[in-house]
Amino acid sequence: MNQQPFATAGEDSFDEAMAELVSAEDFLEFFGVPFESRVVQISRLHIMQRYHDYLIKAGDMLEHPDPVRRVIYGQLLSRAYTDFVASDAQTEKVFKVFKQGTPQVCFVSIDELLS
Repeated sequence: MNQQPFATAGEDSFDEAMAELVSAEDFLEFFGVPFESRVVQISRLHIMQRYHDYLIKAGDMLEHPDPVRRVIYGQLLSRAYTDFVASDAQTEKVFKVFKQGTPQVCFVSIDELLS
C-alpha cells in the first residue's frame, strides 16, 4: 500500500500546486490518501470522476482559505477512492454508459432503409 505524508505546496498557492498534479496517484499522494496501486490501476478514471462529482456537490464549501480547502479536497478524494475499494465501476455507475438501461432492440426492414 502506498502512503505519502501530507504534502505541502511550499511557496505555491494551493491552486498552483493542484495544477501540477497529473495522475490519480499524484492526487492521492498530494493529499496523503493511502491507496493500493491495484485499485487505482483498475478504477483511476472512475475515482477521478467521482472526486470531480463530489467537488461539484461541495460547491460553497470550497470557498475557504487554502489550508481548509486542502483538507476538504483531501477528504473528498479519500471518499471517492474508498467508493471503489469495496465496489466496482459497474456498481457505482459513475459514467453515463453505466447509467443507461438495457439496450432496446428494434427491427428496421430493408424497405424502410431504402425509402
